[in-house]
Amino acid sequence: MKRFLVHVVGTFLGTGYAPVAPATAGSLAVALLWWLAAPVPLWLQGLLLVAVVSVGVPVAGRLEREHGPDPRLCVIDEVAGMLVTYLGVGTGPAGWLLGFCWFRVFDVLKPPPVRALERLPAGWGIVADDLLAGVYAQVALRLSLHFTGW
Repeated sequence: MKRFLVHVVGTFLGTGYAPVAPATAGSLAVALLWWLAAPVPLWLQGLLLVAVVSVGVPVAGRLEREHGPDPRLCVIDEVAGMLVTYLGVGTGPAGWLLGFCWFRVFDVLKPPPVRALERLPAGWGIVADDLLAGVYAQVALRLSLHFTGW
């Protein structure tokens, strides 16, 4: 894959170049796009997730070889994690914002075994921890939506 395309995909259209908190910028971009695109049919959500993981793992691996371990500019893993967070969850803007917040909490805290997944080889270590953080965030989001009635 051409270097330019690797950077466009890996930085999620440049959000990974944010000078402060690029992972948060990439996650927020997904939340905003989700809001603009809603409602997204479940089959398309699944297809997007498979596509992002399928492309994201090799792209993350390439960025890691080019920029060192888990480079800050690589935010395609946050895209994958946010897609897991929102997968099959029907909500409005408040719920999407809450999902964004939950994802950031679990992505930053990396509760077990999230951190352990970072040791997987190549791009898998970059992407897999965010996928599991997304699972935790989805559970927290669903519980939050259930108990708040949003």
